[in-house]
Amino acid sequence: MSDTKFDLIVIGAGPGGYVAAIRASQLGLKVACVEKESKLGGTCLRVGCIPSKALLESSQRYHDAVHDLADHGVQVGQPKLDLPTMMKRKDKVVSTLAQGITGLFKKNKVAHFQGHATLLGDGKVSIKGNSPQDISADKILIATGSHSAPLPGVEIDNDRIGTSTEALSYGDVPKRLVVIGAGYIGLELGSVWKRLGSEVIVLEYLDRILPGMDDEIATEAKKIFAKQGLEFRLGVKVTAAKKKGKGCIVEAEGSDPIECDKVLLSVGRIPNTDGLGLDTAGVELDERRRIKVDEHFKTTAEGVYAIGDVIPGPMLAHKAEEEGIACVEQIVSGYGHLDYNTIPGIAYTHPEIGTVGKTEEQVKESGLPYKKGVFHFRANGRAHALGSPEGRIKILANEKTDRVLGVHIIGPHAGDLVNQAAMAMSYGASAEDLARTCQAHPTLGEALKEAALATGGRVIHS
Repeated sequence: MSDTKFDLIVIGAGPGGYVAAIRASQLGLKVACVEKESKLGGTCLRVGCIPSKALLESSQRYHDAVHDLADHGVQVGQPKLDLPTMMKRKDKVVSTLAQGITGLFKKNKVAHFQGHATLLGDGKVSIKGNSPQDISADKILIATGSHSAPLPGVEIDNDRIGTSTEALSYGDVPKRLVVIGAGYIGLELGSVWKRLGSEVIVLEYLDRILPGMDDEIATEAKKIFAKQGLEFRLGVKVTAAKKKGKGCIVEAEGSDPIECDKVLLSVGRIPNTDGLGLDTAGVELDERRRIKVDEHFKTTAEGVYAIGDVIPGPMLAHKAEEEGIACVEQIVSGYGHLDYNTIPGIAYTHPEIGTVGKTEEQVKESGLPYKKGVFHFRANGRAHALGSPEGRIKILANEKTDRVLGVHIIGPHAGDLVNQAAMAMSYGASAEDLARTCQAHPTLGEALKEAALATGGRVIHS
């Protein structure tokens, strides 16, 4: 084979793409990965999951120093915010992890091409960039991710009015920040800037926050976040956001305009399917510009596959990773599997929110007979020791078979706890299985056990 002929070309080096490329190489394929950005890792690593979590961690520590350390007997005087240092730390975390992926590519002999890839058909890919060239492969995997969705009337200037990308790099703390959209991204970044001193107003078109999440958990989350100082205005249709003087103004139907310093637009994401030459290659899209695939991630074009945000399903990094592995294992061995019923979702707010499986609303709609067990963290010793007794765990189980249908958590380290639930569900666990599992004391895992006990009316500590 020449250096331009491969077994597999992966387009996009985000979580789905780079993981797929590494796994394919491990399975013996000669692999190339094309990424238009200079850093590997995709949106998740560069301007998404990782930098946002770095800022969430730093901002929470600052908030704790200002408000909570004295309760622990730690006297530090009046803490001072050093935003440039906080941003520098965030950038270092991103750079370190991006360099790590570069190292993984070298270790696994994945050929890395920087530039914009376009499908030419018949297994050929054109790369435009500093070193334009054409490469080819028997199989092509599209993993180009997504970008922030626009909203009519909102004039993005990538400065005062922007998306999560800009909100991860503000040069100073806005006095007033308007967040349009009460989903995961809006609440996480709204929380960051609230902790650092902003007045944060969250506008949401729906009559609830966290669309798609279990309603009971979302309702409790709203109460907790409101106590933290986030202001929610629900059922609001934003019609315009534009610069005004040195600030911005946001307009909505039936309400007075809101003046602010910054606007964060976070109303969802759109697949990156434009400019890839999909028509030329014969790859069909659905009505939402997502790539049509079958159960093995095959597109309508022979030898072309797609995973991650460009296909239907939740736009989550870990979902893309698992799809990437399943796809290349299917290509090589004829078998690859992903259980979409056990993909967890997490909001890294304080407290965190973790969810896996069906919501109570979805269970009701399905008509399945079910039972519910709820346990509040205020009855958990470890939660009190941490100073985080807010929240609850809710377990939904089939009333006839006892099989766990969904687990929804708001509380300390919910993101870690929900992984326990996802693992149990992946093995077809019953509520009784969770209830019979011995959890160390004192740990937050005991709350998961108690919620499972509660499905049968056997809760101990509540």
